[in-house]
Amino acid sequence: MEMKKTMLAVMAASAVLPMLAGIEMGVPFTDGAVLQRGMKVPVWGKVTPPADGNVKVEFAGQVKTAAIGKDGSWKVVLDPMEASKEGRVLTVGAAGETLKVKDMLVGEVWFASGQSNMECPIWGASSRYRDMKGGLMTTMTRLPFVRYVKCERKWSVEPRAFSAKWCKFTPEDLQLFYRAGSGLEAKGGVHLSAVAFYYARELYLALDIPIGIVDASWGGTNIDAWTPRSGYDGCEDSVKETAAYPVKADWKKGVDSKGPIGGAHQQPTVLFNGMVAPFAPMAIRGFIWYQGCHNGGEGDMYRAKLHALYNGWSREFANPNLRLYLVQLAPYRHNWLGICMAQTMFAAEEKNAAVAVTADVGNFVDIHPNDKEIVAKRLAVHALKRDYGFAIPEDDSPVFKSVEFKDGKATVSFDHVKDWYVYAADRSRSPAFELAGEDGAWQPAKIANYRQTKGKDGKMQDADFIDGPVIVLSSDKVPAPVKVRYMGQPGTAGTLFNEASLPLGPFESR
Repeated sequence: MEMKKTMLAVMAASAVLPMLAGIEMGVPFTDGAVLQRGMKVPVWGKVTPPADGNVKVEFAGQVKTAAIGKDGSWKVVLDPMEASKEGRVLTVGAAGETLKVKDMLVGEVWFASGQSNMECPIWGASSRYRDMKGGLMTTMTRLPFVRYVKCERKWSVEPRAFSAKWCKFTPEDLQLFYRAGSGLEAKGGVHLSAVAFYYARELYLALDIPIGIVDASWGGTNIDAWTPRSGYDGCEDSVKETAAYPVKADWKKGVDSKGPIGGAHQQPTVLFNGMVAPFAPMAIRGFIWYQGCHNGGEGDMYRAKLHALYNGWSREFANPNLRLYLVQLAPYRHNWLGICMAQTMFAAEEKNAAVAVTADVGNFVDIHPNDKEIVAKRLAVHALKRDYGFAIPEDDSPVFKSVEFKDGKATVSFDHVKDWYVYAADRSRSPAFELAGEDGAWQPAKIANYRQTKGKDGKMQDADFIDGPVIVLSSDKVPAPVKVRYMGQPGTAGTLFNEASLPLGPFESR
């Protein structure tokens, strides 16, 4: 009897598979996918083997048709749609066959990309390389209208195809990759990015619509590997010379696909091809980016490379208004001054970009600080204000504007701040400012314009606040300062914040 049931099951499967085998969907379009609201939505695929005629796509009351190309490829474009939590079916008909993609939602779609601080999982096998409360969050989070794709680590000389698996923000799916017997825990884990988790969660709690996030991240990788070839068109010559050289197919010989760096993984475009390109030109709102350690010594060159990265993604996803919200590097053994300034400058130059400053949440002995929730909140506040119309007074950290040197003091002006407060774990009021004279020697500086308050003894003393956006600095060792900087020394952290609790990041006056 059991053998008969097995034979019947095999026969049923063989009867179904040929009917569906002729229609292949583009990578994003699998069961449980989230489509972008408010934009035209390209939907594409292939008929194999190629067939004459048209393809017919039906979804949410829309019916679209398109001719099948000579190579079997096809694409339709759905009209902009409202957000919907209804799990609907997308039906594709071609060459006498029909394929149904189930439980598709409409909402907001984002990518999360970068190196290890983006890849750092919400919950994983390492006690250090994961979010500090990831176990709790994955256990208690049940948001089935938030969906994610975790891209497998793969590099490729050319864009490659793969199957995207959309998972839900539920305990069952959030801990999917660490379940006993999954076969993946022994490979070091490939779980959802903690920053991506918190970012998507923040958006859902604020918007109450479906959220989709695609996690394409890989530790130890440089920005060049994530930059599309098209991004180098029109970019600065210095970037073309250092990054836009040919990719060789034979680089994949002898490369460990599990290794984080080295060889092919660092060549231009190979990670974009292997992990991102198959999703383009999917309709998305934008991407969040946490990377820079591997390019840490490049200084202003990194600013130019960020432009190439943004231009490439914008072109490949056919979205001139694509958003890019990036994370500024947090303090470590060294301070990343040059690259932090490059990140700030890029955000000032690109109207669709913004930077989340993390000067206060670093770890001097761990390059992977494990409080990823605050990082995601600072990214999310950009989206809520700029993309979703929330009445948020300030979403930017303070930014150095100008400095005037007079009578031995430096009067420093900033944008994006009305008043300051100081917070340090040791209760000190000594933010990491320095002044330098013509000799170029940096010396610690003191703030001269703290708010004054009356102490218990009746005497006036410094408070933890500075009224207004201007900071006045002086140093007994620098009688005639000509330059000012903040967090220029190793082992320094951000302790100055604006009225929105956003920290001042590293800077140096020119």
